[in-house]
Amino acid sequence: MQPRNMSMSGVVDLAAVKAANEAKQKAEQARAEAARQGGAPAVPASNLVFDVDEAGFETSVLQLASEVPVVVAFWSRRSEQSEQLVQQLADLAVEYRGRFVLAKVEGESAPMLLQQFAVQGVPAVFAVVAGQALPLFQGVAPEEQVRATLDQLIQVGEERFGLTGIPVADGPAPVDAPAPVGPYDALLDAAMDALNVNDFAGAVRAYQNVLADDPANPDAKAGLAQAELLGRVTQLDPQQTRKDAAERPADVPAQIAAAELDLAGGHIEDAFGRLVDTVRVTAGDDRDAARVRLLELFEVVGADDPRVSAARTKLARVLF
Repeated sequence: MQPRNMSMSGVVDLAAVKAANEAKQKAEQARAEAARQGGAPAVPASNLVFDVDEAGFETSVLQLASEVPVVVAFWSRRSEQSEQLVQQLADLAVEYRGRFVLAKVEGESAPMLLQQFAVQGVPAVFAVVAGQALPLFQGVAPEEQVRATLDQLIQVGEERFGLTGIPVADGPAPVDAPAPVGPYDALLDAAMDALNVNDFAGAVRAYQNVLADDPANPDAKAGLAQAELLGRVTQLDPQQTRKDAAERPADVPAQIAAAELDLAGGHIEDAFGRLVDTVRVTAGDDRDAARVRLLELFEVVGADDPRVSAARTKLARVLF
């Protein structure tokens, strides 16, 4: 794919920013004040580049964009060009020392974000600055063009929005450091014990307690999705659920209930296929409800499962 420049000129007209000098002065004053007070906590360089999905986009990107420009790179494992571009941007994020951060979005796992950003193909790179989304470029680009675009982005963030970036800790980030042993073993064991005796509410509480302190804990995220699913399925009448789904193919709650029954019974592809079909034939809030529940079921099965990957691809096709 040839790069198609999507420069910010025209999106943000720097010449029209009347208060540019004043905003820049405020940014410098903010930096000086932060330094006087000891400065904001420095982050390791490894924190400048991170993966983000639909569920975590608001917290990981939109909130962070009030402090520092966030470059959002849509990529695919099936595109060597996009992998190369993401690596280039990651290297530059470290080099620029916190003047911007990089959020990587694997397009196939985030169909709604692809739609919201109007992504036509990967790789595609955008920026989010103080709540505003700005297109940067699509396709691979020469390094000098990438650097020039990033310099302009940083200038816009500083002069128009007063974004000062985030401090980065000196020294190299630890590589392959072992994960710290958290205080969660007892809670995770308690959740498993609750699941084993069909105390799904107790398991949900235990997993939620872990996630309250460690929102990214993979064991707790997967366990919570499973416990919530089992809690819902045990309330269903299987025969009536399947009858309702057969008679009302466009009834989203009926299709969701049947899909969850399928999944709990081990019919994973049937469950995914049912909800993909439901997304295809619905619209608006109904469509979004089916899509969101399908993403939750992906969490139950696990992102590494090939059936999840196949269903994500099918979901993307019906959404676009």
